[in-house]
Amino acid sequence: MSGAIVIDGIERYVPELQHMRERILVLRDQVISKDDPASAELMGAVDVPKEPCGESTDTPGRLFTVNGDVRPQIAIAPGERQFWRIVNASPDLYADLQVDGEQLEIVALDGMPLAYHDPTHPLKYASHILLPPAGRVEAILTGPKRHSRASLRTNCFDTGRDGDPNPAMVLADLVNIREAAPRHREGHFDARPPAPHSLSPAMMAGVEGSPPDFVVHFTEDKKGFYINGRKYSPTDPPMTTVLIGAFHHWRVTNETFEVHPFHIHQVHFLIYAESGVRLQSPEWLDTVNVPVQGSVDLMMDFTDPIIRGVSVFHCHLLSHEDKGMMAKILFK
Repeated sequence: MSGAIVIDGIERYVPELQHMRERILVLRDQVISKDDPASAELMGAVDVPKEPCGESTDTPGRLFTVNGDVRPQIAIAPGERQFWRIVNASPDLYADLQVDGEQLEIVALDGMPLAYHDPTHPLKYASHILLPPAGRVEAILTGPKRHSRASLRTNCFDTGRDGDPNPAMVLADLVNIREAAPRHREGHFDARPPAPHSLSPAMMAGVEGSPPDFVVHFTEDKKGFYINGRKYSPTDPPMTTVLIGAFHHWRVTNETFEVHPFHIHQVHFLIYAESGVRLQSPEWLDTVNVPVQGSVDLMMDFTDPIIRGVSVFHCHLLSHEDKGMMAKILFK
């Protein structure tokens, strides 16, 4: 079961959104079989290339759907600006999203408005955005020019030699057709002023330059998937305890030959380095890819006083967390 939970109020940070048509796009899977003729037709319908994607030589076993449909049409007039909320609710497919010939004006990632931490930069432009399973993006999309054709698609993403195939495909087509749905987001406006949370550069540098407070090691073998050498069990005690009220430096390492999306409940983090190299554009997320034989350095935000109790962090590939790649954390 999967779906989208929408928290109102983002127009506090990007006021122009309140005048745009809003779309919620939930990406899920449709299982296909290489021995089923209907599956071959579906792969052709979404333009899956015949050549393999990346190092994986396996045959794709799943295709993306959008709100339950295979390659639906999305109504948008030429030059019309719409507000799209997209969630990757697939158990194991990565979505490297782009729209033909158009830039995405990203206003939020994983439910966190960009302006929350940096009011001077409420949006950023991107030709594509990679969403791991559980990843979310909220962006403004402009309709293509009249008589132009454009599609929302996902690009090939190489998950590593031990990963699953993640081919390119068309997700939906943008078409200039009339739609009966309301044009504006009536009744969703939050009139309160924005409440940005800018952080001191000196404080951030202190956290980032400190030794890791906790290290998460992802490993796997033929018997399962592990965090710090342990398989998850519901009866396990917490693997670590955090006192609420501060920012912590965590490092997540991946000793396997496939990408793993690290996810933690209740909090966001700033990813500022990958495999020891500082990123030019650090991002606030709650789900991040840990590269093959690599690592990510994160500034965990444990300052919110409403964080409570026992929670979990895990790989967000469903089969991996089900086979052990999950652990408990106690917030005190």
